[in-house]
Amino acid sequence: QIQLVEESGGGLVQVGGSLRLSCAASGRTNNGGAVGWFRQVPGKEREFVAAIRWPGVSTHYADAVTGRFTISRDSAKNTVYLQMNLLKPEDSAVYNCGAANSRVILSRVRDGASFHIWGQGTQVTVSS
Repeated sequence: QIQLVEESGGGLVQVGGSLRLSCAASGRTNNGGAVGWFRQVPGKEREFVAAIRWPGVSTHYADAVTGRFTISRDSAKNTVYLQMNLLKPEDSAVYNCGAANSRVILSRVRDGASFHIWGQGTQVTVSS
């Protein structure tokens, strides 16, 4: 079972730049799982960014990041990555990853309540 997750890779980047976020998990899921990336800025609700489900890997993206962000998983390292390209100022936020110890159904993959283990978050700031 995944018990903890920890995000890393945030930082300050200029418009058009790239960052790769990592979500490292302690433990493994036996029969499938999911990891979602969400972001939040002060005064706004948490926003879905991307998610990955397994087995039978499937990925899901918010419209705002489709074509610019890529989520992937390295099962050997128990780590999920979020590659973020062509960053915009509106991508600035605290990014959190959440993990689920079972495969999340498609209709709930964008719902933060589907993920039960959360990290502390990593700040991403895109300067113009």
